[in-house]
Amino acid sequence: MNGSVRMGRVLGVPLRIHWTVPLLVVLFGYSLGSQTLPAWTPDQSNAAYTVAGLAGALLLLGSLLAHEAAHAVTARRKGIPVQSITLWALGGMTEMGKPRAAGAAFLVAVSGPLTSLVIGAAALGAGIGLDALSGWVVPSAVLVWLGWVNFVLGVFNLLPAAPLDGGRVVQALMWWRTGDRDRAERAAARSGQVLGILMIAVGWISLLRGALSGLWLMLLGLFVLIVAGAERRRAALAPALRGVRAADAMSSPVETCPDWWTVERCVEEVALRARHSTLALIDFEGRPSGLLDLPRLARIPTPQRETQRVRDVATPLSQCTTCAPDDLLEEVLERLRPVSGMRILVTDGPNLVGIITMRDVSRIVQRHALRGTGSR
Repeated sequence: MNGSVRMGRVLGVPLRIHWTVPLLVVLFGYSLGSQTLPAWTPDQSNAAYTVAGLAGALLLLGSLLAHEAAHAVTARRKGIPVQSITLWALGGMTEMGKPRAAGAAFLVAVSGPLTSLVIGAAALGAGIGLDALSGWVVPSAVLVWLGWVNFVLGVFNLLPAAPLDGGRVVQALMWWRTGDRDRAERAAARSGQVLGILMIAVGWISLLRGALSGLWLMLLGLFVLIVAGAERRRAALAPALRGVRAADAMSSPVETCPDWWTVERCVEEVALRARHSTLALIDFEGRPSGLLDLPRLARIPTPQRETQRVRDVATPLSQCTTCAPDDLLEEVLERLRPVSGMRILVTDGPNLVGIITMRDVSRIVQRHALRGTGSR
């Protein structure tokens, strides 16, 4: 989701639009205006089809936003922090914290598909009613199309496989019944991987038979497969990280560099002898001000290194993930910022006391494996 842009707020939640959203609008608008509407309502003008196709695509985008907003509103009512809503070509994503109870997880998961089904019923009823009362065939057809698409969206999202909402529902029910959240997450992720493989296979067969929609199904299946695999790995990590504080995982002392230094001075005096690929920057008062990625530093042309400051090529502190030494590592990882990656600055008040990288997390997991799965 790094290619998304902040576009205001929805019900108090930051809204981000991925660069693929215009592609979604164009594809659906073109398909609706050039194929679906001419087949459903022949003998209309090209202008009417074009305008109606664009309107239908925008209404679909609004439906996706309503689906994600339902997740966000339900989560906030259950005390779950919501960071953002992102719309992209394959739908939407609501970034939020983990539910603390199975009941809350169930309600958050089911709220999105129910919203899509309600929108589908409302749009379908409005389309049929508008056609019967006014005879406006093109607007009626757009509403009927919107209704059916939302029905498909709602039903598809209820498939019992993560990361789809149906997978979250099954996960919540299994969690409630067994009391084992990790087991429920692993089971939902495995079903997601199976569904992703099936979608890719069906899409490939459809594509071989000349149906271009098979390509879309393959892309969606690939997304499901990748995310389900990531969730399965995260579920496997959870037992190792549970109860671990940031202070137990961090590396200390931290290699730092003054943020007012030039790139050339940083390379000569710090970077060449650094043990890690990341340096923490500090300001004049010794407080952390950002993170410097050494591979990015290496790409700076030699003539520019004499004048360019390292703070100009670093990730500023406002975009970095920070935590206190006593914060639980599992909770800190949930609020990782995509820009800073798997790098967490540990601060005690204004002072930098440590840094957590993927290597540190791997060390915690290895220690857990050595103790045995039953030691925690």
